[in-house]
This record gives sequence, structure tokens and C-alpha cells, in this order.
Amino acid sequence: MLNYAEIKTNAKEQIKGNIGIFFVSILVVGLISGTMIGVLFAPALSLGLCLMFLGLANGTKPTVGDLFKRAGAFGKALWLMIITGFFTGLWSMLLFVPGIIKSISYSMGSYILAEHPDYTARQALNESKRIMEGHKMEFFVLQLSFILWYFLCGITFGIAFIYVYPYMGATVANFYNAIKE
Repeated sequence: MLNYAEIKTNAKEQIKGNIGIFFVSILVVGLISGTMIGVLFAPALSLGLCLMFLGLANGTKPTVGDLFKRAGAFGKALWLMIITGFFTGLWSMLLFVPGIIKSISYSMGSYILAEHPDYTARQALNESKRIMEGHKMEFFVLQLSFILWYFLCGITFGIAFIYVYPYMGATVANFYNAIKE
């Protein structure tokens, strides 16, 4: 059984002094993704964010430049997003719950592809399914633990997102590190 409190405490400690880097990175992603052509690059930038969070969880200080370190995996990142959406959509057609379960099962795909750029999108998706086996409910509960943070983001018209997004990203990276072995 994973220790949620420890994972979240580590994440809080890791983001201290790094909120500004993530704020700028999220702004860059938002500005690039806000254009028609930029939407195509959003998955690769998402890999960059995952790489930043993984580095942070492993003791490396992130930089905005890290955001572009997986730009070469543009095609793989885009394909991962497409097949994840497709398979989740297929499972969701059965019922809502199977779609949620599969979405959780595929949730580590971006972290895996960020860490292993030599993998294909399909390998990352399959590896995500493998490592999430037996951990889907733990991840679901971990995500539920952020529900009040989501409300805070809404109440503050997104301002709390400046803190919440890095906190959640670091938490997921720590979760990934805990289950990938």
C-alpha cells in the first residue's frame, strides 16, 4: 500500500522554490497551445512538463528549457494522445465507469514516454497498463484527495492553479516513481 501522505509531502517539499519555473512553463504551453498549429505541439510540451516533474521528483532543479527536451518526440506524443483518447472513448461507450478505469490505466503513458523517448506510443501505453495493474484504485483515491484544491482553483478564478498544478504534477511523478519498479 502506498503512503499518500508521504507522496504528497514530498511533492510539497519538491515544489518549494520552483513554483515560478512551472508558472512560466505553463504560460509558455498555454501561449503555444492557444494557436491552431500549437495544438499539435501540446502533447510534446506535455511530455516536457512530465519530464520536469520527474526531474523534480528525482532531485533535479527544473528549467523552462526542459519543457522542450522532448520536442523530438512530437509524433510519438501526438500519437499517444490520439490512441489514449481513442481507447478511452471506446471503453466509455460501454459505460462511464469502464472509461474511467481505462483512463486511469493509461494515465502514466506520458510519464513513461517522457522518461523513455525511445519507446513507441503503443509501448508507453502498454507499460502504463502494466504498472498501473493493482494501483488503479490507489491513483483514483490520490486524485480524489485533490478535490478541494479543484474547488479552490474555481473559487479563485484559477489563481490557485499557480500552486495546485505543480503540486499535483509533482505528486503524480512521485506516485509514478513509487509504482514503476
